[in-house]
Amino acid sequence: MKPSTLLIYGPLLFISLQAGADTATVTINSIDGQGVGAVLGTVKISDTPHGLALKPKLTNLSPGKHGWHIHQTPDCGPAEKDGKMAAGMAAGGHYDPATTNKHAGPKGTGHMGDLPVLVVAANGKATKGVTVARLKLADIKGRALMIHAGGDNYADKPKPLGGGGGRIACGIIN
Repeated sequence: MKPSTLLIYGPLLFISLQAGADTATVTINSIDGQGVGAVLGTVKISDTPHGLALKPKLTNLSPGKHGWHIHQTPDCGPAEKDGKMAAGMAAGGHYDPATTNKHAGPKGTGHMGDLPVLVVAANGKATKGVTVARLKLADIKGRALMIHAGGDNYADKPKPLGGGGGRIACGIIN
């Protein structure tokens, strides 16, 4: 807990404490095979009694559902995949400290980096927050937050990693 107020009344000392909710604000940029591009907005991340809360304030995304995940390495740059440079591949795979090697969604027993889908409105803005019960900010500091081109079915079939497709936006969690 962090002291927020110090009050002194005569010989008594009162310290008002507030729950020290750890928070981070992640800047999200567009990405492609050439590197990191324009800023798309931010995602505020904070610990809550119900788990990790992610509150996006993003623009200029394609409408619909997008998979987004915590990735292992804090690097949004391109890296080689199948013989050519691909967006965001330097971030590595999904955060998976137990090495489950499976995609089972935010409530499943797979990757810890699996998050509830990001919903983007018709105007290209994403503002609807999500909460992940099994994560804390301390778990994901020093990692990447990645947004994929398509949705997420929280399974490895019919396509791997929920079928989200290419990586289109990314930010580093500090």
